[in-house]
Amino acid sequence: MLEGRLLGGAIVMWLLACRWVVPMGESAIGVNWGTVSFLKLQPSTVVELLKDNKIPKVKVFEAEPEVLKALMGSGIQVMVGIPNQMLALLSTSPTAADLWLRQNVSAYIGKDGADIRYIAVGNEPFLTSYNGEYQNLVMPAILSLQQSLVKANLASYIKLVVPCNADAYESSLPSQGAFRPELTQIITQLVQFLNSNGAPFVVNIYPFLSLYDNKDFPQDYAFFEGTTHPVTDGNNVYTNAFDGNYDTLVAALTKVGYGQMPIVIGEIGWPSDGAIGANITASKVFNQGLISHVLNNKGTPLRPGAPPMDIYLFSLLDEGAKSILPGGFERHWGIFSFDGQAKYPLNLGLGNKELKNAKNVQYLPSRWCVASPSIDAQNVANHMRIACSVADCTTLDYGGSCNGIGEKGNISYAFNSYYQVQMQDSRSCNFDGLGMITFRDPSVGDCRFLVGVVTDKGSHSSVSQTRYQWWVLLAFLIIIQIISSFSL
Repeated sequence: MLEGRLLGGAIVMWLLACRWVVPMGESAIGVNWGTVSFLKLQPSTVVELLKDNKIPKVKVFEAEPEVLKALMGSGIQVMVGIPNQMLALLSTSPTAADLWLRQNVSAYIGKDGADIRYIAVGNEPFLTSYNGEYQNLVMPAILSLQQSLVKANLASYIKLVVPCNADAYESSLPSQGAFRPELTQIITQLVQFLNSNGAPFVVNIYPFLSLYDNKDFPQDYAFFEGTTHPVTDGNNVYTNAFDGNYDTLVAALTKVGYGQMPIVIGEIGWPSDGAIGANITASKVFNQGLISHVLNNKGTPLRPGAPPMDIYLFSLLDEGAKSILPGGFERHWGIFSFDGQAKYPLNLGLGNKELKNAKNVQYLPSRWCVASPSIDAQNVANHMRIACSVADCTTLDYGGSCNGIGEKGNISYAFNSYYQVQMQDSRSCNFDGLGMITFRDPSVGDCRFLVGVVTDKGSHSSVSQTRYQWWVLLAFLIIIQIISSFSL
């Protein structure tokens, strides 16, 4: 035990020394790195992409071993997430919290390790659509994890936060912002904890979803170019949805006694495909407008001269395996496509005037699977359905970049998407004789027919490995409880 304490003390001294060099409160533009994709770059390639673009902070949604290993020694500050499904166990078992921290944080930090600064406890656990499922688990899980941090001598360096969706608060005018009545008590407890531990309030704001979900929402109000539909709130005038939403949160925090609490934007962005209004132009205009707006340090009417502490763009890469229940756009939030190629010029304000593409990407051979010239479109519906249930076909959706390529083009796109996900296995282009392999790029205009990438097998299994480890942990705790009950 003494050896462990000495090691823990050494890690803390090193971490504090680094923190002296890079203050935790330093404002920055960071990114979310999601990995729910059929076609994945190797984690080491993604980390080099982050470094080449001088991105100093990254938020990951789960403690994937291959991702955290790749971040070791990079100097990039990390926020690592805990899925909502883990909150129940963490809220009731201090042993589970200790073990999670040991396996997913302590194992990766220290000299030449990953610079983990935050642990995100859950992801939007107060979301209205969850109907309170995780609501009462958040504070017990946080308190349990905080004790684990204290025991590991990490509480002074690594902070616990809870990314909240903007639906946690509501109001018709920003100055009247308030947390939802059923959340007021829990949010008050949360902000008290955050304040006492020097942690910020993390919120996810999505003007795109406001526009997508409400046909009457003024389109120009979602951007930063000025609007013909400003919102007047007393002496304050709001010309964009971000400022209005942000100040609604400021007002809500003020009502519970913490109006000066630092705020971090955990997710914000604009998708580039998969729906009406989701396109390259809109994505570029929104993201560049947001960055310029924040970096000018003007702040908002309720917080003049005080922009958000940090902003994490959503997201770094497209994720072609995400659920499309909200809409096909869910797979197209990346400022880079799945293969690390920039979708458009974007100045992040970090030193480079444009995004730099990923280097040394290993593509599969330049070949595609398309519909046979003699195909009978009436016999292909089931094959398309199967292909698109496995691969990503959301660019074919209404408003998508491939929506206008015609019936045969749609079939070819679906076939090729499936073929690339299957790593170009020749059998995956058969479709009962309806498909054929071509060496001629079938891309049409803005509709890009993808070629897959060589994927590190380790990264493919990273999420499943993490979840497997968690179930092993759960089984271990159950066994301990059974043994304890027998010993009594």
